[in-house]
Parts: sequence; C-alpha cells; structure tokens
Amino acid sequence: MSLERARAHLAKFGLDKKILEFDVSSATVELAAVAVGCESARIAKTLSFLLGDSAVLILAAGDAKVDNKKYKAQFSAKAKMIPPEEVEARTGHAPGGVCPFGINPGIDVYLDVSLERFPTVFPACGSANSAIELTPEELRKCSGAKAVIDVCKLPE
Repeated sequence: MSLERARAHLAKFGLDKKILEFDVSSATVELAAVAVGCESARIAKTLSFLLGDSAVLILAAGDAKVDNKKYKAQFSAKAKMIPPEEVEARTGHAPGGVCPFGINPGIDVYLDVSLERFPTVFPACGSANSAIELTPEELRKCSGAKAVIDVCKLPE
C-alpha cells in the first residue's frame, strides 16, 4: 500500500513510471546501493525524527550522519528519531521504505545539502524493494521540501 501511495504522489509530477522495483531488498543504504548499482552515498536515505509532537523527515546522502549540534541549531531541539514501531503510523511508510512521497499530512520534509554533491540520487518509494532516480531539484519539488538545510556531516 505504501508503494501505491508513493506511486500516486509521484504520478502528479509525471514521475511514477521512473519507479524502480527490485527482486531484492533495498531496505538499508547498503542494500539499496547494491540493488540500484551505485555508490552508497547516492542513496537518499529518509531519516524520521520527532520534533515536539510532529514528525519531520530529513533526506540525506547515504554516507552522511546527523550532526547533533547542527540539528539543534536548525530546529532548537535535540535530535530524536521516531521509534521503529511508530514510524509507519506517524509517516505512512514502514521502516525500510520511508520516503517523502505519499506521506501522512502535516509532516515537514527537508533535504540536507549532502545530496547536492550528486547529479542524481535514489530515495525509496514506500517499500523495502523500491527506489527512484531523481535530480536533487526533482526531489525538492516532488517531496514538497520546506528547505535545503545543513544538519549532517560527511565521513572524513
């Protein structure tokens, strides 16, 4: 059902035909990189956080890690991941397929600057065996991202 919600959302932008479905799992950055056939950094992972009583999604490059100081400076709160057992109810997608497409209403979406290093990136599409290749600009438009922010650090 989550894949279909993502597909319906992406259809509004004429992008639903670009969804890739795999015979293998793409539920983690590493698995998605193998399924897609790209470096893991190009996987646009969707991180789900609690901000007060609301859910917030941040898409970041597969090799990026949330920097707690940057997060706190951006949101005036400590970074608190949504517990795995609550992710689907809060976002509309189960862990392994969380994406910014077809999500529950009222969720703010942000893109981290770490994604801008690549001509295209691969976010999930609502299931643990799907992805879509998008430019960072396409991702910004079809995700309804509020802003591009800098809350992650890259490996040294």
